[in-house]
Amino acid sequence: MEKVCHVEVQELLYENPLCCEEDIQDFILEGQAKISFPEGRMRLENALDAEKGQKANYVLWCPEEFPSDVLITWEFMPLREPGLCILFFAAAGRGGEDLFSGKLAQRTGEYSQYHHGDIDAFHVSYFRRKEPDERAFHTCNLRKSYGFHLVAQGGDPIPDADEVRKPYRVAVLKKGDSVVFYINELEIFRFEDDGETYGPHLAGGRIGFRQLAPLVAEYGALKVYKV
Repeated sequence: MEKVCHVEVQELLYENPLCCEEDIQDFILEGQAKISFPEGRMRLENALDAEKGQKANYVLWCPEEFPSDVLITWEFMPLREPGLCILFFAAAGRGGEDLFSGKLAQRTGEYSQYHHGDIDAFHVSYFRRKEPDERAFHTCNLRKSYGFHLVAQGGDPIPDADEVRKPYRVAVLKKGDSVVFYINELEIFRFEDDGETYGPHLAGGRIGFRQLAPLVAEYGALKVYKV
């Protein structure tokens, strides 16, 4: 078996370089964002003024649905602060509906719609540079929803944007009861889900990138492996 981020993987399920508009033609954007590819990587930035608060934030969903046990990897490069980034994974309707089912309430990028709406998901937040306490003490957080349950936390090794010179490799492993988060192969945190304390186990579902205004960042080399 091949090893990726110290993890034995069975097969590559999905690969997307995120290097041009054609690569994301089937992606679903909730909220408003400017998406460009000036350096051959997907650049995300807010289309609405950051003064609009949550209304200026957005989520960009990959159209594929993935099984429960996966390793998700991508490249990330922050260009301008403040803000933060989130990856949603294992996202699905609370009643088992497809994430894009017309039976679910419309979502427009405002955070409460994702953690206290009608979907379940894990969401890992990283490069958290929004609030003063986040800027003073850099952490990566894992939350489980429905609800706003903070279930794991670890230090963020990514420096401030003006010191970044190349993309970082970010990875999330979801296998069995475990969720593990890595940056450049370094394990940041690990969570063992008992399926009771923070709600039932989450199975397969969708993945999506969320960004808080006015952060500008680039993404590339998205891969999802079966583990």
